[in-house]
Amino acid sequence: MNELDKTYGDEGGCSARAPFVLQVLGNDMEPEFKHEAIIVIDPNVPLFNKAYVVIDYQGETTFRQFVVREEKHYLVALKDGTEIELTGSYTVRGIVTQQARSRKNGLKKARHYV
Repeated sequence: MNELDKTYGDEGGCSARAPFVLQVLGNDMEPEFKHEAIIVIDPNVPLFNKAYVVIDYQGETTFRQFVVREEKHYLVALKDGTEIELTGSYTVRGIVTQQARSRKNGLKKARHYV
């Protein structure tokens, strides 16, 4: 699938299309997103080049930067620039729209990405 999956159900009284938060685990997305950073993901934002995405690919859910180059799609880790070319189907869970401020991570103001 090359677009946001529209098939999520409505579970637990909350819309599955509502924005949600996750905590970053690991340092693959540093320096922009440090370990334990809190990010806001919106499933309703259209996918775009250089968006930070939460994506399902090859049986795993991951957080990376989505990059389009020469009509090919890649997932990029910011820390070392490692790229994975998306050659099969994938499902975008949502686009990162905000990083919560954090004294621990030295972020004095929330950052917005869309």
